Amino acid sequence: MADKDGLTPFANEPLTDFGQEREWRAMEEAIRAVRSRLGREYPLRLGSRTMYTEEKIVSSNPARPDEVIGRVSRADRKLAEEAMGEAAAAFEWWKRVPAAERAAYLLEAASLLRERKHIFSAWMIVEAGKNWSEADADTAEAIDFLEYYAREMLRLEELADSRPLVRIAGETNRMTYIPLGVGIVIPPWNFPLAICAGMTAAAVVTGNTVVLKPASTTPVIAYHFYELMREAGLPPGVLHYLPGSGGEIGDYLTSHPQTRFISFTGSKEVGLHINRLAADTPAGQIWIKRLVAEMGGKDGIVVDETADLDAAAQAIVASAFGFQGQKCSAGSRAIVVEAVYDEVVAKVVERTRALSVGLPEENHAIGPVIDRSSYEKILSYIDIGKGEGRLLTGGAAAEGGGYFLQPTVFADVDGKARIMQEEIFGPVLAIAKASDWREGIQIYNETEFGLTGAFFSTDESRIQEAMETMHCGNLYFNRKCTGAFVGVHPFGGFNLSGTDSKAGGPDYLPLFMQAKVTSRKL
Repeated sequence: MADKDGLTPFANEPLTDFGQEREWRAMEEAIRAVRSRLGREYPLRLGSRTMYTEEKIVSSNPARPDEVIGRVSRADRKLAEEAMGEAAAAFEWWKRVPAAERAAYLLEAASLLRERKHIFSAWMIVEAGKNWSEADADTAEAIDFLEYYAREMLRLEELADSRPLVRIAGETNRMTYIPLGVGIVIPPWNFPLAICAGMTAAAVVTGNTVVLKPASTTPVIAYHFYELMREAGLPPGVLHYLPGSGGEIGDYLTSHPQTRFISFTGSKEVGLHINRLAADTPAGQIWIKRLVAEMGGKDGIVVDETADLDAAAQAIVASAFGFQGQKCSAGSRAIVVEAVYDEVVAKVVERTRALSVGLPEENHAIGPVIDRSSYEKILSYIDIGKGEGRLLTGGAAAEGGGYFLQPTVFADVDGKARIMQEEIFGPVLAIAKASDWREGIQIYNETEFGLTGAFFSTDESRIQEAMETMHCGNLYFNRKCTGAFVGVHPFGGFNLSGTDSKAGGPDYLPLFMQAKVTSRKL
């Protein structure tokens, strides 16, 4: 049944069942097709211009570091300035395009992406090191963002004349939302399609123009998303594809006086740096820049003695090691009450040891981490962990020739230890013991982050108290702390996890607009 705007009600894109031979073969074919296109050169895209530069960003396969995924043209400050100028010029006409037309581009892009779902997933398998299920979920989430934000824009437009303003005699009053201007979108490498698509789509559908600076480790996937949007009919000038160094063009664009907002997903350190730059007001800037930021987490799962221990152990392992722990929502901490501590730890270790490590193309549970820098950083944290806890499994590099690491579990870790406090962004789990469930929640809360968390219990009074006392933006009960669905679990965190902007929820699009009230005397 269609809504009154003619669209079917929003529903999340189904995940692929690779247990079906047809789907399995389709993914194998997609991987072969993508592999036949490796090593190509990719241009910058500024307005209607296609530009190749001498300087290149070389994207490599983290499972086979010598294998080049693509050579992507690299922008400098001169080209960044040109992109800003074109985006600012395009904003003057794009902001007047009806919301229904802007939404239609997103819906068309979602339709095209749905037709090529396995191809886009295959690009993530070879460029980002995702296994089949992780890549498929990323592509499905990208479709969801496109569909959801299109519908949200139409909903906001319908509300323009029905917002509950107080009526007074002799006047008509109206509040509408108008776009901000030129935005800089800086997506992460760990969800190189979904978050890139979501951040860009939200800015574009609300009437803004965008300079997209993709992550330097996954620029090829971002290029294919750009091409998808153009194929969907998005006019030249609305979206610009501008790979380059964060320290060079990223800082330049963030500080630019014509930049109206920055949408960023990445590390705490980079997010705080962007926040400092955005707070300045250079000559010619006549607004306060808006920052929409998601900056990571040190997420955890608390387990009490009434919980289903098998379900808790499974959730801990899935949360800690899904996509090699390279998620801002990854459950890199587990806090278990003393009464069931040994039993839960044993179950976690057993399940962790059962995880296979190998090539993402072969759909192993654990693939490589993204690059050598991450690989070395995670190994250094593993060394730290050996002095802060009891190593139960893993603890070293894994075979394979790429950036493979053994999924690693440390037990008996103090709540204030570095591996319990600092975001590692790798396959490392720290487990702490609590005397009771309240102390477990206290240990969980003792962090500078506040993104996701989970509480396992069958005691309703404890669940109710945990709802109030566990301090994070996305809190789950008796399930893993990863896997937020668009429209179902609006996503964003507290403290140094970011601006709690709740991507994929009804409060998100207004962040890219400003409210204008008009009052007319009768």
